[in-house]
Amino acid sequence: MPMTQPDQARLFRSLHTPTAPLALANAWDAASARVIEAAGASAIATTSAGVAWSLGVPDGDVLTRDPALKLIARIVAAVEVPVTADIEGGFGGDAAGVATTIAGVIAAGAVGINIEDGTRPPAELATRLAGARQAADRAGADLFVNARIDTFLLGLGDPDTRLKETLARAHMYVDAGADGVFVPGVTDTATIATLAGEISVPLNIMAGPGAPAVAELGALGVARVSLGSGVAQVAYAAARRTARELFGTGGYDSLADGIAFPELNALLSRPR
Repeated sequence: MPMTQPDQARLFRSLHTPTAPLALANAWDAASARVIEAAGASAIATTSAGVAWSLGVPDGDVLTRDPALKLIARIVAAVEVPVTADIEGGFGGDAAGVATTIAGVIAAGAVGINIEDGTRPPAELATRLAGARQAADRAGADLFVNARIDTFLLGLGDPDTRLKETLARAHMYVDAGADGVFVPGVTDTATIATLAGEISVPLNIMAGPGAPAVAELGALGVARVSLGSGVAQVAYAAARRTARELFGTGGYDSLADGIAFPELNALLSRPR
């Protein structure tokens, strides 16, 4: 019997531990979510960039709320593990708009969100986080709110004070209701260890080539490791590589690495 949403929420929260960090290969549609789940995922996270690209728009607060929520619902329906949704800046112009989004996320069946500051003033994201927390509380939902800090990813501010600024934002966001803090763009082990030691909630790091392995990140205090848009980028690179081969040499060898049709079809054919 599938788990209830409250059971999934409790499970998802419990998976955040440096002892065995929650590893997330981010999905962007129902098929990618099922493939990732079948590979052994204990939870599914969406990538806002991958979702936006799959729906024909660029990443960065261009996608609107309704198509995003419909996509989240399709992913939740496709898998049995908990789902956390990347909602960019919240798909709303203010805290009230973010609260409306949160109600939709919960109705779609997700048990967590990522919400990012980007180039917004930190106080604005704190207000949005408070709105998200209040909306979840009104719904009686145990929603895991992960606050993304983009200081390192976007190279914001003075490099000499970036770590201090990141920690200041983290503390502000936790006070506003964040259950976790996500700092993409960091691979330096000393910086990661400092972040983990100074932030009171689970730390999420985005990993990729050149980053420490999951177990090493856990030893540094990281509780959650995400691949962000990386999996979607690899998938689209495969589409480009295959197309270039077809239009260039006229060959088809790139197709040899694909998942077999019966296997992929079966993943989407299981009863729910």
